[in-house]
Amino acid sequence: MKRFRRRRSKLPIYTNITASLPFIEVNLNLTPQQMSMFINGLKYIIPCQSRFSRKPVEQIVTDQYRSISATVKNCLKDHRTSTADQRANEAFQALQSILHELQQKKLSTKLRKRAIHEYRIVQSIRRLLHNRPDIVIRRTDKSKVFYIGRATDFIRKAEEYMLKTNAYQEIIHGSCPLSGMLHAVQTLLSRLVTQKAITIQQRNKISPKLDQLELGHYHGLPKPHKPGTPLRPIIASIHAPSTLVSKFLNGLLAPIYLNVAREATFINGIDVIRKLEKYIATGHFQTTTKFIVIDVTDLYTMIPREGALHALIRFLEKHSHHGKIGTLPIDAIMRMARLILDTNCFVYNNKYYRQIRGGAMGSAFTQVLANIYMYEWEEDLIQYQAAHNGIYGRLVKQL
Repeated sequence: MKRFRRRRSKLPIYTNITASLPFIEVNLNLTPQQMSMFINGLKYIIPCQSRFSRKPVEQIVTDQYRSISATVKNCLKDHRTSTADQRANEAFQALQSILHELQQKKLSTKLRKRAIHEYRIVQSIRRLLHNRPDIVIRRTDKSKVFYIGRATDFIRKAEEYMLKTNAYQEIIHGSCPLSGMLHAVQTLLSRLVTQKAITIQQRNKISPKLDQLELGHYHGLPKPHKPGTPLRPIIASIHAPSTLVSKFLNGLLAPIYLNVAREATFINGIDVIRKLEKYIATGHFQTTTKFIVIDVTDLYTMIPREGALHALIRFLEKHSHHGKIGTLPIDAIMRMARLILDTNCFVYNNKYYRQIRGGAMGSAFTQVLANIYMYEWEEDLIQYQAAHNGIYGRLVKQL
């Protein structure tokens, strides 16, 4: 009697629930292979991509070397390490040699097949998305996985958010505000140099890069962990005129804030667990102990601008030395802070907007300003909890 082996059924991969399973709210008719690529997540890189480039090998190596070496040099400079001594030169020469060797090395049959297979899958996804202008693909706000939704939903939610918060004002005259923003930044920095509040070297470091200048643009990150999947408003302003000033102030003030607020700040989930364990070990944990979680809605866009600036100046006065933070006078810091808030302009849906409430989500300075404002509000609560054997902490926006 002839016996037949049962073939193992091949279930589509998208029936498996994984930590990086994408959120898809439109019908895309994805193949199992395409869904598998989405499940790989945002950080996944298909192997040997440069092998499919039409560029000459020398050009590929040059581009890769320029990108990698620039990143390494910036890191070394941040740590005040030489990028031009003998050891550094030898390291960069070795890097260039390694890149050449990798490009000239023959791929194994298995790796080449995998690279071709995955490259074709990615190309098929690109064609699919190109033919669907009605959909938008984003990363989610918290879990950092892919989210694919309807473009009309994104537009509607963005407009609803703008209307609800009343934090944005359309620039009616229609001309691009970029030149005005640039002029404001350059004027203030020149005045600060003249008044010897900052050095020429500091001005050069935080001045806008004219060859990279670009107006910020708005996009929303979906929050599927909340009902209705609202959007977190992000103003992408990496090349905006005041971005380097914003990073400069954040670098100056964030370490001071973190040092002051460390005991009331949860760094991550592990930090929360450790503090709870310590709380239990002291004998304060009871069967009647209550856990209270508060979510601050739209913190960055809803903090009162003048209230935040007043909180900032009080913070600076409290933690300054002879009226300065480092070498920078308080007045100079406040003028920079106002400049950053006053030049929060961006483009969205072919219209220009100015943010008139709070600070831009995506601006480095906005985070430290919001934290300083919240910490002043929290101080009474922190003291109350300590006096009543309670525990208090904040993780980003949560209390």
